[in-house]
Amino acid sequence: MTNDAKTGEKMTSLTGKVAACMSTVLLTSVTVGAEKPNIVLTLVDDMGWSDLGCYGSEINTPNIDSLARQGVRFTQFYNTAKCMTSRASLLTGLYPQQCGMMSPNKITNAVTLGEVLRPAGYRTLASGKHHGTETLFNRGFDHYYGLRDGCCNFWNPGGQREGEPAPGRKKRVRYWCDDETTYHPYTPKSRTFYTTDAFTDKALDWLDDKEQAEKPFFLYLAYTAPHYPLHAWPEDIAKYKGCYDEGYIAIRKARYEKMVKTGLVDPEKSPLPEWDGNDWDTLPEEERQKEIRRMEIYAAMLDRVDQNLGRVIDKLKAQGKFENTIFLFASDNGACAEDTGARQKSTRLEDFGSVASYETVGRSWATVQNTPLRKWKNYSHEGGIRTPLIVSWPGKIKNPGGFCHTSGHLIDMMPTFVELTGAQYPGPAAGGPVPPMQGVSLLPALDGQPLTRGNPIFWQWSGGGAIRKDDMKAVFWGRGNTRAWELHDMSKNLTETADLAEAMPGKLRELSSQWQDWHTSVSEKDVSD
Repeated sequence: MTNDAKTGEKMTSLTGKVAACMSTVLLTSVTVGAEKPNIVLTLVDDMGWSDLGCYGSEINTPNIDSLARQGVRFTQFYNTAKCMTSRASLLTGLYPQQCGMMSPNKITNAVTLGEVLRPAGYRTLASGKHHGTETLFNRGFDHYYGLRDGCCNFWNPGGQREGEPAPGRKKRVRYWCDDETTYHPYTPKSRTFYTTDAFTDKALDWLDDKEQAEKPFFLYLAYTAPHYPLHAWPEDIAKYKGCYDEGYIAIRKARYEKMVKTGLVDPEKSPLPEWDGNDWDTLPEEERQKEIRRMEIYAAMLDRVDQNLGRVIDKLKAQGKFENTIFLFASDNGACAEDTGARQKSTRLEDFGSVASYETVGRSWATVQNTPLRKWKNYSHEGGIRTPLIVSWPGKIKNPGGFCHTSGHLIDMMPTFVELTGAQYPGPAAGGPVPPMQGVSLLPALDGQPLTRGNPIFWQWSGGGAIRKDDMKAVFWGRGNTRAWELHDMSKNLTETADLAEAMPGKLRELSSQWQDWHTSVSEKDVSD
């Protein structure tokens, strides 16, 4: 038996308390019927927790908001704090440490959603970002189109085109896939190419395939937006002119007040942390104008995602398939406070958003995007790992528009889809020992029932790590002697503003010890080395 298989047996033997879903949403019984549902799973990139209109934002996301009105919004759903690792967990139902994806690699000792759902009779379609070293066309997907890498220029992922500036670029040229073909570089001929639109165009073409029209489909739409570089259509940017002139704190305050008003957050359990960013009023005027433009472009990128998801919804309605389609929408990590590290870009304000630029939002706007959470992408604090999750299934939800407060994780996608579709895990594509699924099906929670999770949820990426067992969470940032653990009671404080490490040292020792045992069991090298 492999180490991963032993680890899986060890993990499934752990026990824990039952986490009850506190949602007021009541669904009709979620069962596998004769007509299998279509699935549209949308994953965006580096989006903050408050960036959707239905999660508190001023950004225009009417199509996503309509799914929330018809469905349920999770308030404590998690990713892995990093694009690559989150996408691996979503695709496999395993932690990234178990499937070889703690660096860009081929998925190993695991099966993908494509490999599990295709034998169950599904057309398997993936369009967008993978962030690995293999094409998903070879991992159970009938079609795969998109960025194999982590990020790219939205207007031109490849080389300079005649009559255009050199495309802004971070470091190396990126890989691009179209089924069995991999391009390096990929330089689109069309001057109107834009990744978000291109991903959707390809998906709509697949949905129009009349030879496969009778089969249920699984569509994985993995957008690169709103990950840097900040690139958007001028007409979309124009919609937000003046929207961000008042600066960080004003926007953050407005978002938080909207969250409280709509019932998304309880101010007693989710107090707004102190501001940890730039002073807007003391910024030089030139820099303030650049900050305004950065957030205008960022908003426009999400606006465009919403427009494109609307195109998918319209297509399914026209085909008569909308009513039998379950939609899920999430982000692969929290808002990004990083600098791009771009070696080639224009820094002129008039070029922001164009092919020559390569900007990111920076730490202060990232803090706003994550309202009211602490920290950002890469951290195992809530700002790095908590994602919006919207689940909508037309006609299946009796009390649409509600919230589900049970905790969940991207590792739960595989068991959810296995139960939903009647598929077998790991199935015939496994080819060898594969660890058991690490998550649990979310269907009971969607049906208003308790969600039984025997194991804690674990995180480890970069200098951060965490464990959540029921309502208690231990989290750290740092390596070796610099590692600083915190302890939080998530039933009382969801924004991690009341550290209980000194008041409850025994509980912290218990959880940190469990985390270390888990990390040792799934990793060849300890994070503190």
